[in-house]
Amino acid sequence: MALINWFGRGSNKPEQKPEQRPEHPLAESKKVREVIARLPANDSIRAIGEIASWLEVLNSADGVKLGSRFEEVDLLDGASRMPERNLFADYLATPRQKKANEHQLWTSAFNFWRLLGDGYQKCLGLVDTEPESGFTSRASAALYTARALRCLRQQLRWHLMRYELPEARVWTAMAGLFETAESRDILDESIALYPDSSSTSTVKQEFLKAAMLAASSTDSLQPAGQDLAVRIVSYFSGMFSISKEPQGHTHWIDLAAPRAPGRVLRSPPAAPTVRYVGAGPALRELEQLRAHISYTRSLPEGLNLGGQDDHEVVLGLLKHLEQDWAGKTQARKHERTRAAARVTVVPGFKEIVASLEFAVNDSLDFTHQKSAESWIIQDVSAGGYGAVIPSVAGDWVEVGGVIGVEGESFREWRVGMIRRVARNEQQQQHVGVQLLAQVATLLRLKPAGAAPAHKPTAAIMLSPRIEGEKEVEILTPRGHCAKRDGVEAVLNEKTYTLVPVDVVEHDGDYDRVRFTIVR
Repeated sequence: MALINWFGRGSNKPEQKPEQRPEHPLAESKKVREVIARLPANDSIRAIGEIASWLEVLNSADGVKLGSRFEEVDLLDGASRMPERNLFADYLATPRQKKANEHQLWTSAFNFWRLLGDGYQKCLGLVDTEPESGFTSRASAALYTARALRCLRQQLRWHLMRYELPEARVWTAMAGLFETAESRDILDESIALYPDSSSTSTVKQEFLKAAMLAASSTDSLQPAGQDLAVRIVSYFSGMFSISKEPQGHTHWIDLAAPRAPGRVLRSPPAAPTVRYVGAGPALRELEQLRAHISYTRSLPEGLNLGGQDDHEVVLGLLKHLEQDWAGKTQARKHERTRAAARVTVVPGFKEIVASLEFAVNDSLDFTHQKSAESWIIQDVSAGGYGAVIPSVAGDWVEVGGVIGVEGESFREWRVGMIRRVARNEQQQQHVGVQLLAQVATLLRLKPAGAAPAHKPTAAIMLSPRIEGEKEVEILTPRGHCAKRDGVEAVLNEKTYTLVPVDVVEHDGDYDRVRFTIVR
């Protein structure tokens, strides 16, 4: 049986010994090739589901020898590339508050990566039982381990995109694979992870990709920002460091009690299983990358950011990673105090505008709105809130979204922005909200010099006042001020002429714009 002819760049694959035909029916790769040939080209969920189903059958089958098992897992892995890539793109493009298939996309992808990882771990488990097979060299064992770690990292990635704690199994499996590779002395074995890989990798490098991603505060990044972080982590992964000594490292992980890396500010246990991880030389290279992009407005050759061409977005993400890789905890601008209160929350720009319009009409009860939710405030400061979202609510929540907030102790609508999201083991979401406006004010915008009959656009003033000020911040519909032309703002029957200066930030349905007040 002709098998994959590579197990590490520059190394020679051991000569295979002839084998008797395996008795197990799953040992025939012809069946897998037939499954792959029938995969639907235009249905990523179905294609990934069929690949996952075959992996599940293969993983549960005993009697399939290592060579045949690896060939079939490898074939299914290769066939998954395009549908998995399309599925991931669909997930990033799915507004969670609008499309019911988010759960199906997430579950399909996560289940696939779990089963693929199990397949490679099954291969690794057979290394010591078939020493004569020709598939048990150091490079072979390193390949199985590195691919299994890659699959576990993808599972971690999908957990993080839901702002939830990864299953304990994920970190336990990664720690076990690292320890096994350490005992086999293959941590630094150079391999080509796939035949078309443009560079080599190692088991250590694959483990560090997961560790440094987890150390990058992804709970304050939108899913698209997390994708950028994954790509940048992979780009610099060859420079990351792991050691038994703490010097020069920012985080630690205990292989005997695995969980996400913790900062060295919190003393780790004195145990031989503790490993310290850090960016190493990558931190300096990251700083130079940010300077390069800032100066040239271009990406260096070899850095694939998935088509992201908004340099300000990239620069913001690089700054975020610099702080985390340097071990700098971002300090709060305002001290927070414990508090317990319920607030009514509405999601998104349009819902906030609708609530403010109700307020203008002297309505005091907004809870009849279908989108309104009840949140529990845990702590409060002059700059924002920490809140808990019940498991029945908050499915639309993600970093960068704006919300309207009304409390029992204040009747005015306030505007906040979600800056951080984390989900606990009980599936409750803990949300950090930055307050953008203590009192949100509804105003109307229209192009400067527009005819009186021109229908104005509703917008939300974030600044506390406009009278006597030089600048004002306003939430507008997305793209409303793209031409940077002057606008007229009508507030309390008075008209102000404004010129947009800068779009401070934006998301799916809004722009946060800074205006100069001309008159």
